[in-house]
Amino acid sequence: MSLIGSLIAFVVGLLVGGLAIFIAASVVTDTRDYSHAVFTALFGAIVWGLSELLLSWIPLVGEFIPLVAWIWIIRRRYGSSWVHAAIIGFIAWGAAILVLAVLPLAGVTDAVGVPFTSASITLM
Repeated sequence: MSLIGSLIAFVVGLLVGGLAIFIAASVVTDTRDYSHAVFTALFGAIVWGLSELLLSWIPLVGEFIPLVAWIWIIRRRYGSSWVHAAIIGFIAWGAAILVLAVLPLAGVTDAVGVPFTSASITLM
């Protein structure tokens, strides 16, 4: 894939991840700001990636800490409790799966900022 194609896939994936977080946050916190959700997805993807890069070599912990870090980003960005942040994360994951079930027709197979979505799509 070319650099422009990769950039387009990243932007579309980020918008899908932001949409999933927006849907989840609107259900849990009554927040209605899509740009806030997109930046949450971006920050979540960065923190997830860095924590996975640094900790993936540790059995079990290396798989668990990136998820906790992603939920922590949601918690901080929305000023919610850990439980509400985890619910937002779970709903965002489900929403991303639903949206990404249709998007492979357009060549998009991953949502940036929502973990596990590409693996989940291949299992469907």
